[in-house]
Amino acid sequence: MTHDAPVPNRALVADPDPARLAETVAALAAAGFLVRSAPDAGSLAAALESEPSDVLVVDNDLREFLPRNVGPVLLMLDPEDELDVAALEAWAIADFIYKGQAPSFRASRALVLIARAAERTRRRSEAESLRESLRKVSAAIRSTIDPGRIARHLVDGIGEALGAEHVWFTTFQDTRVPQVSAEWNAPGLVPGVLPRELTDNIATFELAERLWAEAEVQPLPKRAPSGGSAGAGALGGAGAPSASVVVPVGEGDLVLGVIWIARPDTAQEWTRAEIGLIQHVSGNLAYGLMQSHLIGAQQQVMYKLQELDQAKTDFLTTVNHELRTPLTSITAYLDMIRAGAGGPLPAGVGRMVDVISRNAERLRRLIEDMLTVSHQDTSGDLQLSRVNVGTLLRLVVSTLQPLADSRSLSLTVMHAPGTVTVQADEAKLEQVFANIISNAIKFTPDGGHVAVSSGVTSDPGTVPSVVVRVEDTGVGIPETEIDQVFTRFFRASNASTAAIPGSGLGLAIAHDIVERHSGRLDVESALGVGTTVSVQLPLDTEN
Repeated sequence: MTHDAPVPNRALVADPDPARLAETVAALAAAGFLVRSAPDAGSLAAALESEPSDVLVVDNDLREFLPRNVGPVLLMLDPEDELDVAALEAWAIADFIYKGQAPSFRASRALVLIARAAERTRRRSEAESLRESLRKVSAAIRSTIDPGRIARHLVDGIGEALGAEHVWFTTFQDTRVPQVSAEWNAPGLVPGVLPRELTDNIATFELAERLWAEAEVQPLPKRAPSGGSAGAGALGGAGAPSASVVVPVGEGDLVLGVIWIARPDTAQEWTRAEIGLIQHVSGNLAYGLMQSHLIGAQQQVMYKLQELDQAKTDFLTTVNHELRTPLTSITAYLDMIRAGAGGPLPAGVGRMVDVISRNAERLRRLIEDMLTVSHQDTSGDLQLSRVNVGTLLRLVVSTLQPLADSRSLSLTVMHAPGTVTVQADEAKLEQVFANIISNAIKFTPDGGHVAVSSGVTSDPGTVPSVVVRVEDTGVGIPETEIDQVFTRFFRASNASTAAIPGSGLGLAIAHDIVERHSGRLDVESALGVGTTVSVQLPLDTEN
C-alpha cells in the first residue's frame, strides 16, 4: 500500500542583500521548504504573479511592494528600523524578525506563520460551517407555525451544530407567545441537570430579563462535579455539565424565553462568533413563535366563525323548512276557497282572501330569499345554458304585471333588436331580474313608471356584453347609503321611515348571482327622483 508524500511548504524570499538572501534560502530549504528568491522589486512582482507561496520572507526595504492580503509575511528588520504595525495588519498573518538573528530562526518563524495561517483557515471554515448549520436552523424555524415543532427545530439544530451535550429551551408566561418547552441531549446521554441559576422560575425570568436588557449572554463557569447525587438540582451535582451558556429570547423591551446550552469539558470557550450566531437564531425564534401564536389565534377565530356560519346555515335551513310546511298548507286552502270548495264568498270576504294571498306570497318569497342567502357560499356550480335575454325579461315582466297594475304603475319593457343570448343559469338569472324589477315596483309610488330595457355594448378592447337596465321613478336612495345596498339585510333609511316592506336581501342575492356569472351590477340613484339598476353580462359569442 502506498501513501502520498506530504506536499512541502512553498516559500518566497525577497532580499536585496545577496549574502543574506542566500543564507535564508539555504535555511528554509534545510527545513523542507520549496524556495524561490527575488533580489529586487521587479523580480518580487514577477514571482508573486507566477504562483502562490505559503509564506513570504521579505526585507523591510521591499515591504511597500507587497499587495494587501498576499499571505503570511515574515518581515526582516534592522534593529534601528521602526516597526510599522499598520503594515503588519494589512497582511492579516504577519510577524517580524531582526536580520541579525540566525537563519535557522527565520525558518522556524516561517513555519510558525504557516501554522497560524492554517489555524486561521480552519477557524474560518468552522465558523462558516457553523453559520450554515445555524442558518438551516433558522430556516427550519421559519418553515412552520407549530410552536412545538419550532422549539424542536431549535434545540435539535443548536445541539447538533455546536456539538453540545444538552440544550434546553422554555418560554415564559406571555400573551404574545405560546407556552412551550423542549430539550435535546446528545446520543447516549441522560437529560442534563439544569444549573442552579435556572431551577427557580422567578430567578430564571429575572436572569433572562437582565441579559435581554443588557443585550448579553451569561456564560456559566466550569465547575467540577462534587460527587453529589445524580439528581442534584445544581450545576455541581454528579453528571452535571461543566460549562454552559444562558441566552435570552425576547422582542422589543420584553423577554420571552431562555435557551441553555451545555458543552463538554473539552470544548473551547464560547467564541464571539458563536454567541453572535446563537443570538441571531434566538431572534428568528422569537419572531417565529410570535407569528405562530398570532396565526394560531387567527385560525381559532376563523374556525369559530366557520362553526358559527355553519350553525347559521343549519338554523336557516331548519327554520325555512318549518315555515314552508305550514305556508304550503295555507296557500293550498286559499286556492281551495277561491275555487269555491267552501261555497260562494261574500264580496268583503273575497277581498280579505286576496290580502291573505298577497301576504302569503310575500312570505313565500322572503323564505326563498333567506334560503338563497344561507346557501350563497355553498351553492355549487351554475347550471349553464344558452338563455334568451328578451324572452326571460318578458316572462319576468308578465309575472310582475299584476303587482304593477295593483299600484297603477306603468311597467314597460324594450328589447335590443335581434336575438340576444348569454351563457347563464336560467333559474338564477330569472331570480336576479325578478328581485330587481319587484324592488323597483315596490319603491315607486302609485302612478309612477318602471322601464325595463336591454341592449348590447361593445367598447374597444372589451368583451361584448348585454346590459339590462331597470329604471324607476321611485323614492330613490340617499347618496351616503348607495355603497351599502349589496349588504345582506341592509335597508335604506327612507324605506324604513316610509314603512315600505322588505327584507334587505333582494339586491344582495342579485349581486352575488351576477358576480358568479362574471358580470357586474351597478346602482345609480337620486333621492326623490328614482333609481336605475344595471346588469351587465358577457354576451354569448356563439350567436
